[in-house]
Amino acid sequence: MGEKYQALVVRLKEIRNVDRAAAVLHWDQQVNMPRGGARGRAAQLATLSKIAHEMLISDETARLIADAETEVGSADYDSVEASMLRVAKRDFRKSTCVPSSLVAELAEAETLAHEVWAEARAQDHFGKFLPALQRILDLKRREAEFRGYSEHPYDAFLDDYEPGMTASRVKKLFDAHKGALVSLVAAIKERGDGVSDALLRQTYDIDKQRAFGEQMVRAYGYDFERGRQDVAVHPFCITFSQGDVRITTRYNSDYLNPALFGTMHESGHAMYEQGVDPALEGTPLSRGTSLGVHESQSRLWENFVGRSRPFWTWAYPQLQSTFPDQLGGVDLETFYRAINRVAPSFVRVEADEATYNLHIMVRFEIELDLVTGAVPLEKVPQLWNEKFESYLGIVPPSNKLGVLQDVHWSSGLIGYFPTYAIGNLLTAQFYRQALAAHPSIPDEIAQGKFDTLREWMRVNIYQHGRKFTADELTQRLTGEPVECSYFITYLQEKYRDIYG
Repeated sequence: MGEKYQALVVRLKEIRNVDRAAAVLHWDQQVNMPRGGARGRAAQLATLSKIAHEMLISDETARLIADAETEVGSADYDSVEASMLRVAKRDFRKSTCVPSSLVAELAEAETLAHEVWAEARAQDHFGKFLPALQRILDLKRREAEFRGYSEHPYDAFLDDYEPGMTASRVKKLFDAHKGALVSLVAAIKERGDGVSDALLRQTYDIDKQRAFGEQMVRAYGYDFERGRQDVAVHPFCITFSQGDVRITTRYNSDYLNPALFGTMHESGHAMYEQGVDPALEGTPLSRGTSLGVHESQSRLWENFVGRSRPFWTWAYPQLQSTFPDQLGGVDLETFYRAINRVAPSFVRVEADEATYNLHIMVRFEIELDLVTGAVPLEKVPQLWNEKFESYLGIVPPSNKLGVLQDVHWSSGLIGYFPTYAIGNLLTAQFYRQALAAHPSIPDEIAQGKFDTLREWMRVNIYQHGRKFTADELTQRLTGEPVECSYFITYLQEKYRDIYG
């Protein structure tokens, strides 16, 4: 391609480098930074965010985009060049709506709020977090007004994570399978608590947990030569480059599930990032296309693989060898049923597959009210508990296990939660297509072979990065948009086998 296009790519890579430098500081804040560093880190991140934003919305970038269009305008839609230009134009349009000063204010407020949230969560004190949350919401509402929206201010935020998605469309998707989830959970409850997870709630040495979890995701295909795992209050995956994609988890010495399945979950995100076409490295295309598609990969490796009977046919003898005192006398079927037990729980990241999307629906409905100011902030814990009781039949005993459990609001990630549920729906659609192409995948998983599944995901999803939107990608792979029937069928069949 010509010089004008190449000049645009150079500019976009420079902007991406600034963003990734900020990502290093974000990672350090959550993994290593002492509490006293919060205010200085907030100023540093505000500066980097402002620099990247000003570079993107500058007259120079506008000129480079216009010049590149004269060379790329006739390129094939699927080409890297045409895709690069589409994404650059979209990012430019969205960013020019928001002043750089507001971008810097948000970055600073979010960095400070994260430290306040962590302390408030540890102390189970929502009131301590309330002023920081109010500041975040005030700034996010201003951002929504600058960006504009067609139906609901929530759309402006949702579009950041799931381009093209709207609150009304999310509500339609949720309404379409909420009843089926509630009915499934009720039917399981009627059968009595015939499945126990007590065997998972023994003492498990943390060093051994870590070694086993890393062994499993290394087998999946997460490349530790291009990544590492650390500990954080809230698990996450973060990318500095394709050669440096990191994951975090958190450990509980009295419960096996959180770290084990959390590690599997984050490795799914990481393999997506590591699998992007190297030719896209450093450009705006060199990451996942949406958080819903991203979540489809984390949920694939955590649940569709990691909680499957074929997987544990291979992995369970290794886990028994790691924890002989705890699991040596427990047969495979008992363990498989235990890790798939359905029971309403307080913590989203520890929820079973049947109740998980109900957790997301609670958060989605509350966020709709938060962005419009329909609910006073001091009433949010009460609203949270009421919705929890309505959807899940339980009331959190503390704010730490309720409204304060998630990091998202302290990080300004309003609109993020629905992508988790969308990811579950997409997982079922994508996995169905992978099985149609390679019916041997379950048998291969039972032998500890994951190459066929991972390669299908790489070829059909990972390598494209942001070349195609989530809607385009889903339509190309499945012939239909995101929908919920395959996910519900998957759950019904799985739990019919477990609960009868």
